[in-house]
Amino acid sequence: MSMKTNPDELKIGLVSISDRASSGVYEDQGIPALQAWFTAALSSAWQMETRLIPDEQAAIEQALIELVDVERCDLVITTGGTGPARRDVTPEATLAVATKEMPGFGEQMRQISLHFVPTAILSRQVSVIRETSDHAALIMNLPGQPKSIKETLEGLKDADGKQLVGGIFAAVPYCIDLMGGPYVETNEVICKAWRPKHAIRPAK
Repeated sequence: MSMKTNPDELKIGLVSISDRASSGVYEDQGIPALQAWFTAALSSAWQMETRLIPDEQAAIEQALIELVDVERCDLVITTGGTGPARRDVTPEATLAVATKEMPGFGEQMRQISLHFVPTAILSRQVSVIRETSDHAALIMNLPGQPKSIKETLEGLKDADGKQLVGGIFAAVPYCIDLMGGPYVETNEVICKAWRPKHAIRPAK
């Protein structure tokens, strides 16, 4: 049964993965940062569903499956748990629920982060598609820090606003088109969605 009321509206699942935040030791920063970025970046209608869970592979898999299969999210973003520490199992959980891998997203995320820190090569972020018989969603692993989340999604611009390094979100709306999801439009000042000419719809 679909939990999505409007098929033209993008539904985003936001999953923050942290033992300490999920147990109340400190305030989660990932979901508020993502919510703020999407509020600024999206010009078409969207809604969100959030989850705050510990670094447990079974719990992460369950949340991802529920957000795609039951809640009918078109895009699911995880934040946290992608490093080399023993408790970091987000990529494993993401790959376990996938039907297709999308390696370009992880490659570009590390390229963006390498402009800021050499430890970007320690990140194991992945992106995948999960498909059911009548629905598909893009799942992406993002960093946990608000500054890194913003840089990853929108890339790096110089003082004049010229794009130096492309952010990953520019490719997301067309990916969602190809999966049969809603047509997503963005605020071009924040992030210009790229589509081939034949896929651009005239403004309403």
